[in-house]
Amino acid sequence: MGCNRNCGLLTGAVIGAVLAIFGGLLIPVGDNLIGKAIKKEAVIANGTIAFENWLVPGSSVYRQFWIFHVQNPSEVLDQGARPKLEQRGPYTYRVRYLPKENVTENSDGTISYMLPNVARFEPDMSVGTENDTITCLNLAVVAAPALYTNTFIQLLLNTWIKASKSSMLQNRTVKELLWGYKDPFLNKVPFPLDPVLGVFYPYNGTLDGLYKVYTGKEDIKKTAIIESYKNKRNLSYWEDYCDLVNGTDGASFPPFVKKDQTLRFFSSDICRSIYGVFQGKQNVKGIQLYRFAVPREAFASPAEVRDNYCFCKDEVISKNCTIAGVLDISACKAGRPVFISLPHFLHASDSVLHDVEGLSPNEEEHETFLDVEPITGFTLQFAKRLQVNLLVKPAPKIEALSKVQKPYIFPILWLNESAVIGDAKAEMFRNKVTGRIKEIKISNKRLWR
Repeated sequence: MGCNRNCGLLTGAVIGAVLAIFGGLLIPVGDNLIGKAIKKEAVIANGTIAFENWLVPGSSVYRQFWIFHVQNPSEVLDQGARPKLEQRGPYTYRVRYLPKENVTENSDGTISYMLPNVARFEPDMSVGTENDTITCLNLAVVAAPALYTNTFIQLLLNTWIKASKSSMLQNRTVKELLWGYKDPFLNKVPFPLDPVLGVFYPYNGTLDGLYKVYTGKEDIKKTAIIESYKNKRNLSYWEDYCDLVNGTDGASFPPFVKKDQTLRFFSSDICRSIYGVFQGKQNVKGIQLYRFAVPREAFASPAEVRDNYCFCKDEVISKNCTIAGVLDISACKAGRPVFISLPHFLHASDSVLHDVEGLSPNEEEHETFLDVEPITGFTLQFAKRLQVNLLVKPAPKIEALSKVQKPYIFPILWLNESAVIGDAKAEMFRNKVTGRIKEIKISNKRLWR
């Protein structure tokens, strides 16, 4: 959610060089000249300032993790009690610092690229080390009955789970849970499968894409809008319009953003397109920005917002599509029962929130937003916040899950991926972009007095 992958486009002077020239002119100019300058330099094409800053992220992007530690493991395992959760974090990683790969300018006014995935631990920005141990959900055990519903297969799974001495909960280090570990249960399965799993495994060294976006050369109103993802306009996860890839990747939008616009962007992290609506103005390092936030309605139930009907996948778990605040993305995760939500189940139905203890949803801390400079369309500050959960279901044939009393959604962790334009680039932006535009407008007003 929030900015997808590459909000490191937080640069400075996409049109700075052109506007700097205007500042030296002694004749007044008007809005048409401003528009022409932006249209010339804001397109994503080799040779423009925009292209150079688009290719390599211009500001540091950090992903912070808060992991939910289970405080009452014995009660959960022996009595099927509600989990009492305590968030531990942040554990901080720097991400999005490598340039795009396989960049290809196409003849149809688009440019294609792949996004490299990389995460580097930042100990000085973390509460502990990657070796801190957390009591958390056992990913393999909980996912098994969702992947294999046949009774006989579940009996076999139970044999291997018991042989590996696995249970519904496990102790894992932060590094293992995030990036991968060899699971003892999966290691017992006598079939060819990868016994390594983690919430984000595999990640480092992988690529996201192929993305194909409009450069804006032929139509400035299409700048940065995604034409296709993995060579398709749809995702094959959802029905109807919910399955479409809409908007940009969140790093930038077509120039001249208006308050009444709905900014649409695609996030491969949540396997869908989403949107932001104007929330208010922000002043970030002396630059006036428009804040667009993902609204509550984006995760509302179809019973409240009819347009969300095609995001409802399981009528039993969703109680006939009346549950709000959680998104079943199992179709995007090879059938694993993964549910995405906002942190601490912000905007979720009370029944979802009350199936566990210890959560405190707060809009200020847990909402996703983008702060966009309206003239250039650049996202100069953002915070993408989301929570990863697994569906836990009763499975009488699997002893490790026999105490589970009803299906419920179990939080694993939440993350905040964020960035803000750096001081040097902010100064450049103020001097060469917003400052020059103000001067031009003032000169234009004086001319017509």
